[in-house]
Amino acid sequence: MIAEELPISGLYRLTPRVFHDKRGCFFESWNARDFAAATGVHAQFVQDNQSISRKGTLRGLHFQVVSPQGKLVRVDRGEIFDVAVDLRPGSETFGKWHATVLSEENRVAVWVPEGFAHGFLVLSEVAVVMYKVTDYWNPTGERTLNFADPSIGIAWPDVDAPLLLSDKDASAPHLADLKLL
Repeated sequence: MIAEELPISGLYRLTPRVFHDKRGCFFESWNARDFAAATGVHAQFVQDNQSISRKGTLRGLHFQVVSPQGKLVRVDRGEIFDVAVDLRPGSETFGKWHATVLSEENRVAVWVPEGFAHGFLVLSEVAVVMYKVTDYWNPTGERTLNFADPSIGIAWPDVDAPLLLSDKDASAPHLADLKLL
């Protein structure tokens, strides 16, 4: 894999080597040894998650203050606009965001370390998003950051479809009102 550190420290874009032949293709979607060698991060995953969403679905921005999770996110089908927001106290890039388009065509994955809020917007008709996490979901420590917080200023793309949000995501607090501990 090719690991490229993104403009926010600790956030990585991972591009696999894809082997094509007359039958189709093959690639490793995850290799712990190669990831650790390229990044210095020794991630140990405890759970795999998958979501299937329609065009216009916006999930997030989610994070946990109890049992924080590192996430390895990739798309098995479709295309998403994937966003990570740095919420690490004391970070030089606190409140900054970075987005990466993940798709079945580009096969790119993103490593989102602990201390980041994460979410995505579905750009294709349907998207199957798969992500590995480093800790278990803890409902008492789960938090949601408002996707439209002007102090963060995420430039979400127009998807020419109704925006579909959960009630929790639609009413999430802005960064200034969040309880980060």
